Amino acid sequence: MSDQAQGLRNLIRHQNAERNQSTRIITVTSGKGGVGKSNFTLNFALALQNRGFKVLIFDADIGLANIDVLMGISPKYNLYHLLKREKSIWEIVQTGHNGIQFIAGGSGFNDLIRLSEEQLDYFAEQVDQLNGHVDFILFDTGAGLSKETLKFIVAAQETIVVTTPEPTSITDAYAIIKMVNSMQHPVDFRLVVNRITDWREGRQTADKISMVARQFLQLEIPTLGFVYDDSNVIKAVKRQVPFSVAFPNSAASKSIGELADGFIANGPQVQSSSGSVKSFLSKMMKLMK
Repeated sequence: MSDQAQGLRNLIRHQNAERNQSTRIITVTSGKGGVGKSNFTLNFALALQNRGFKVLIFDADIGLANIDVLMGISPKYNLYHLLKREKSIWEIVQTGHNGIQFIAGGSGFNDLIRLSEEQLDYFAEQVDQLNGHVDFILFDTGAGLSKETLKFIVAAQETIVVTTPEPTSITDAYAIIKMVNSMQHPVDFRLVVNRITDWREGRQTADKISMVARQFLQLEIPTLGFVYDDSNVIKAVKRQVPFSVAFPNSAASKSIGELADGFIANGPQVQSSSGSVKSFLSKMMKLMK
């Protein structure tokens, strides 16, 4: 297992070197709330970290930021303190379970969309310091079609869409893919189907979205994987401990581990520097001005 993990680490670092970047920016989003997006983000980040990578979660869910709640942590500082120049980027980086690093959004993202050009430049300068510090930055965005969520998706260009087998979740997942596609920015989408009862249900759900996207958008949506419905997830949420930490041998935890292995092995679909911190920030600044 250790040899396999080392091989995966070498692979991703080789991919990063080829793209002349050391940090990959990934947004995680969903068409609607309640599909387990933040829970997925947290445990996916932990799975990547368990495989030897440095990961930072940026809680970008405006108004409903809850990565800290899932870990039972009350962060001392958040994005607000950075934007007010009260703290540096390094001072607002918090540490959670198993040493996972995260930045709490708090009310900061409401201020972010109203910053002056000078303040935006300061924000970009601070966040750019994270480049090379970690292998991955995962932005846990808000659910749905808010302008803020769309900006994060378009800027990052590498996005994981989380859905469930419920018809409304499938419809809303497709809606967000369609909206981003209409903005005419190339985005590397990958699909995760959460809370499946069996593999067939997951496959059918993913195929529905992929087929419609291919037919009407001429867009290929690869499937990253499935996460099984697991009563241990709710137990972990109540205990405010990530389910992959509280129940490492549960069906959901094993699913997340397989997803992480597949994600690392396959690499990004967009072979360029488009996912780098510098490129991400540049696009974010243009979209916000």
